[in-house]
Amino acid sequence: MQPTVDVERHPWNDGFEWADHAGSFRQLSSEQVAQFDEVGFVVVPDLIDEATLAAVRDDLDAFEAEVDAFLQTRKDGRFSIAESGALTVALHAVTRSEAAKALSTHPSIVGICADLVGPDVRLYWDQAVYKKTEKPRRVPWHQDNGYTYVEPQAYLTVWLALTDATKDNGCPWIAPGRHRLGTLAHHYVDPLGWECLTDGQADGAVAAPVPAGSAVVFSSLTPHLTGSNTTAETRKAYILQYCPSDAQILQGDPGDGPPTARVPCDAPDRQYEVLRADHPVPA
Repeated sequence: MQPTVDVERHPWNDGFEWADHAGSFRQLSSEQVAQFDEVGFVVVPDLIDEATLAAVRDDLDAFEAEVDAFLQTRKDGRFSIAESGALTVALHAVTRSEAAKALSTHPSIVGICADLVGPDVRLYWDQAVYKKTEKPRRVPWHQDNGYTYVEPQAYLTVWLALTDATKDNGCPWIAPGRHRLGTLAHHYVDPLGWECLTDGQADGAVAAPVPAGSAVVFSSLTPHLTGSNTTAETRKAYILQYCPSDAQILQGDPGDGPPTARVPCDAPDRQYEVLRADHPVPA
């Protein structure tokens, strides 16, 4: 599937070509992988059992409460895109929670990494994102690689629902096919975050509601958003991202020219290997 509207590419995105996945697969079916390649995402049902999910959710609830308490000390209740009563982001639970760290190397997730990233994979990022009910807010169309530019550009996001994610409480929406263009140009929309598409450029967008324990798996290049939470309950998600082991963060101002530095994604406490030579690496 190719996009039907013109979009602007990131200045550092020169000559990108999407590579479809081939061969036998460990966790996903051939049909699931083909969908991922074509539209940029796949829903994986019943990925994590309830007992494992509950242990992680308990720890993340405590970390999120700390974040919300901090936000309430701010004059406007905000820090970056986070806002008390609207949306909170709790970073790097794997550095504090044994349950979260174990989840990051769960065999089902590592199997997906083997299928869609490669034989040598490390955790790149993890964060809990809770959508609150007091101040309904959407997140704009963006690519994960639009926040921090990583090479290779295509890494993997596992958007795990800790509670049921529905159209009414802020499940992901996907703009299919645009991932095949590589990283797009983004601009900042205060206080919502980085944006790469207008609603008019996201024709054919599809919702991806998932029950707790299921995941929406998509590329770092897949434009996506989450809608407002208009229900009475907080929507809870845990986002785990995985990159090739040799991936690097590019630094510099894209408006001024080429990158000025490249930083390995190898922080030992939170960017550890999960696959090495196609074999799982224990947490």
